[in-house]
Amino acid sequence: MNAPATTDLPVVVIGAGPAGLAAAAHLVERGIEPLVLEAGPAAGAAVREWSHVRLFSTWGEVTDPAAEKLLAPTGWIKPDAATYPSGGDWVEQYLQPLADALGDRVRYGAKVTGVSRTGRDRIVDADRDTQPFVLHLTTAEGGEERLFARAVIDASGTWTTPSPAGASGLPALGEKSAADRVTYRVPDFKDPAVRARYAGKRTAVIGSGASAFTALAYLADLAKAEDGSGTHALWILRRGISGSTFGGGNADQLPARGALGLAAKAAVDSGHADAVTGFRTEAIERDTDSRLVLVGEDGRRLDPVDEVIVLTGFRPDLAFLSEIRLGLDERLQAPLELAPLIDPNQHSCGTVYPHGHRELSHPEQGVYLVGMKSYGRAPTFLALTGYEQVRSIVAALAGDIDSADRVELTLPETGVCGGAGLFEQPEAAEETGGGCCAAPATLTIGAPASSGGC
Repeated sequence: MNAPATTDLPVVVIGAGPAGLAAAAHLVERGIEPLVLEAGPAAGAAVREWSHVRLFSTWGEVTDPAAEKLLAPTGWIKPDAATYPSGGDWVEQYLQPLADALGDRVRYGAKVTGVSRTGRDRIVDADRDTQPFVLHLTTAEGGEERLFARAVIDASGTWTTPSPAGASGLPALGEKSAADRVTYRVPDFKDPAVRARYAGKRTAVIGSGASAFTALAYLADLAKAEDGSGTHALWILRRGISGSTFGGGNADQLPARGALGLAAKAAVDSGHADAVTGFRTEAIERDTDSRLVLVGEDGRRLDPVDEVIVLTGFRPDLAFLSEIRLGLDERLQAPLELAPLIDPNQHSCGTVYPHGHRELSHPEQGVYLVGMKSYGRAPTFLALTGYEQVRSIVAALAGDIDSADRVELTLPETGVCGGAGLFEQPEAAEETGGGCCAAPATLTIGAPASSGGC
């Protein structure tokens, strides 16, 4: 079977999440036919898995203008721009209606397993740029298909590939065998079964971002609700504690984001959690009572815990793009031109510089990673960033380079100036914040765990 002419083909968008659906809306607005391939059974499949978590961005910051135009004829009414949706609200009131408005341009149960150039593996140069893209996918019924595309926008996100507990980037020894006691998502503590799992238990929370803050706050609430039950959290940090540990607090221009850090600090200050610093997990062992013991690279062993919540970030799944020529930063696995703008080793001061199709391009013309996936392993991605990314990319695909280059994006300040440092040394973090600007004061919070920690 010969591939059809490239100009007759759709732009394939991988993923029916916020960035993917926004990309499709912009393509429709430009008169370019999109085809959205979603592995899950409905729009926003990943968001549905954290539907219980409230966003720290308001409704006014999580809807895309082109998407709103597409939704308008359906009678859709935009929620109050000043209110904060949960993940479930976002799906039910925006993402699924948007997918419905796109109609049969969205296919569910279509998991992309490979992307290449038709008749060209990654080593072949001859006529490469004139060949359409070919995508292999599996269907919900287990069948296999082949599709062709004029361009590919990968908005598949990073949700399915969380980072492990091991500080080396590899699973800690014993982490896989402890899978029945380890979770990599913020648990839904409104679920009675979940509450029962953690109530009266000692839980280690590994991570230092917004998800870890959320988990600590939830565990503190559970401890207060189950007063006397013994519910307690052990917060495992690879760095020391400094003024930037809890985010920007009241200085964060996203108040709900700042409040998460303050809630985490309150959990420690109130004694519902112990902060264990400078601990890099090497192994997870079971004691004679089948409880879990975290072992650090330095040989420290923490007191046993019943559960472990690993919230150490996510990483992109690049396996199905192995035949595509990508230009990725060796550290972040983000596009080469974008990586310096978002690298926490270098900075996290204020906002991300506006970026679009040029920063997101690759040696393989016509393929783009967008949304969370474009950030590789970097944290703190905002929906607004993804919407501007796809607007610029679609304008470039439409040949409107002036519009594509006119990238304008003002993101809210974090209230934090300081990155992780080249290696997260506790001493460096405590003294300088590990970042690019003025050193924050070191905070002393809570009682340190008797056995040390991370």
